[in-house]
Amino acid sequence: MSEKPKLELTWIGKDKRPRLEPRILIEDKALSYRAEAPAPVQGDLLADERPPSFHDNLLIQGDNLLALKALESKYAGEVKCVFIDPPYNTGSAFTHYDDGLEHSLWLTMMRDRLEIIRNLLADEGSLWITIDDNEAHYLKVMCDGVFGRKNFINTIVWEKDAGRKNDTDISTSHDYILIYSKNKELWKRARNTLERTEDQISRYKNPDDDPRGPWRQGADGTAKSGSESLRYEIKLPSGRVVTPPSGNYWRFSKETLNQALLENRVYFGKKGDSLPIIKKYLSEIQEGIVPKTWWPSSEVGSNQEARRDHLRKLLPDIEPFATPKPERLLHRIIHIATNPGDLVLDSFAGSGTTGAVAHKMGRRWIMVELGEHCHTHIVPRLKKVIDGEDQGGISKTVNWQGGGGFRYLRLAPSLLKKDQWGNWVINPAYNAEMLAEAMCKHMGFTYAPSQTHYWMHGHSSEADFIYVTTGSLSHDQLRLIGEEVGSERSLLICCKAFMADAEAFPNLTLKKIPRAILGKCEWDHDDYSFSIELLAETPDDEPLEDQ
Repeated sequence: MSEKPKLELTWIGKDKRPRLEPRILIEDKALSYRAEAPAPVQGDLLADERPPSFHDNLLIQGDNLLALKALESKYAGEVKCVFIDPPYNTGSAFTHYDDGLEHSLWLTMMRDRLEIIRNLLADEGSLWITIDDNEAHYLKVMCDGVFGRKNFINTIVWEKDAGRKNDTDISTSHDYILIYSKNKELWKRARNTLERTEDQISRYKNPDDDPRGPWRQGADGTAKSGSESLRYEIKLPSGRVVTPPSGNYWRFSKETLNQALLENRVYFGKKGDSLPIIKKYLSEIQEGIVPKTWWPSSEVGSNQEARRDHLRKLLPDIEPFATPKPERLLHRIIHIATNPGDLVLDSFAGSGTTGAVAHKMGRRWIMVELGEHCHTHIVPRLKKVIDGEDQGGISKTVNWQGGGGFRYLRLAPSLLKKDQWGNWVINPAYNAEMLAEAMCKHMGFTYAPSQTHYWMHGHSSEADFIYVTTGSLSHDQLRLIGEEVGSERSLLICCKAFMADAEAFPNLTLKKIPRAILGKCEWDHDDYSFSIELLAETPDDEPLEDQ
C-alpha cells in the first residue's frame, strides 16, 4: 500500500541529512572574561549543579550545526528563547558570511539547524527568525514541517529602515520575524505582555471623580451591524430618550447596560445628556498590552540605529556589520519570550547583540559564531558590556551598570582521524580527560568524573556508570574492577583492548574503542556551514528549481 500523500515543500537534496558527531567543547581561558565582582545574575552553564547566583555564559566559536549538536545532550528542553538572524540568501550581504547560497542549499542548511533547535527548546519556549522576502515564505512552509503549523505564532513586520531609497523600483523598509513555539498553548500562558507606555496610560481619564480611578470608554455608541434586539430605547439622566439612527445598533445589549447601571459604570457626560459610555477601569485591565505584528523603528530601532548610533561609538576601531540588529528589537523579543534567569540562544551570533541584550536583562545566554569575528567583534563588545562601559542600546532603560562574565569555548577536533594507512584511530590531540568526556557523549552518559573512584567517568543513572581508558585490560584487572563495582551497580568499560572473556563479569560491559563508535556518525568533518554537496548529483540539463 502506498503512503498517503502529504502537502510539503521539496527541494534538491532534501533527503540528505548529515550524521553529526557530538563534539565536546574546550574553553579558551585567554578569551573568557569575567568582571572582578560577580554580578547578581547570569548562569554558569558548564556546571552540572547550577548555582542560585549566576556567573557565566557561553560564547562558542565554530560551525554552528556542530555546536548545536554539542549542546543537545545537556540543554535539550532547557532553552526558553532562540533568536537567529541567518544569512538571507540575497547575494549582497556583508563579507562576514557566504550569503549567496543556492536556494536548495539554503533550505537544507536551515532545516538541519532548526531540527536541533526544536530539541533544545523548553516546552514553553519560542523561536524568533529574522528574514527577508527572498526566503521568508519558503522558510515559513519549512518551519511548519519542523514545528507543526499549529505551533506557528505569528509574523512580525519590523521596520528596519525608516528612510526611502529612490534608486530602486520599490524601497524596501522591512524585514519579517517568524515566531514559532514548541507548544503554542504553553507558550501563550508563559509569554509576557508589553509594558504600557505613558501615552497609553494617559488615555484613561477620570472626569467624574470615580473612586475606582481612571477609566476609558469600553462598549459605547452605535455600530452599523447588529440584530433588532440592539435597537432599544435608552432614557438619559436628562430625561431625553434616544435610540440608534436607522440602520444602526447599540454596541451593547440591554442586559449589559442594566448590569453596568447597577455597578455605576455608565457615564452620560457632564450634563447627563450624552450617549452612554460603559467604563473600562485602568485598575481592571491586564498589566500589559498584547504585542501587535507591526513594529516600527520608532519603537524597536533600525539597522542604522544599531550601526551608526551604537556600535560605531562603542567600538570605533572595529568595522561593524552592515545590518546589525538594534538592541531595542532584541529587548522586546527577550522581554516577551523570557523571564530573568531564563536561557537565550543565538546560533548565528553575528555582532553579538543577542548575548549583549540578554546579559543586560539578567538572562543566561549561549551564542555561536563560526567566523573570526567571534573574537574580533563579539568579545570586545561583551567586555564593554561586562565592564559597564556600554551605556548605549538598552543600558539606560534597564539601568545596566556592568557585571557577570562569559566563557569562550571552541569545538574540539574530531575524536577520530585516519592514520597514514587510512585506519580510523583516536585523534592524538585528545588527552585522557577529553577522551572520557567525548565517549560519554557518544555512549549516552553524563560526564561527571568521580574524585574517589577512578573508574567512574560518567553515569546514565544512579547505578549505571562508564569507564574510559586507552589501556588494555587483563582478566585480573577486570576482576578487581568488577568486585569494586559490586552487584548493585553496572559499568560500561570502553578500552583499547581487553584480554578476558567478556561474559565472565555480569556487572561489566566491555567495548573496544574506536570500534564501538565507528559507525555512529561522520568523522573528521569540521565545516557544515554551506558546503553540503547536493548539486553535483543533478543532471546538467535538469533545472535547479524548487519542486
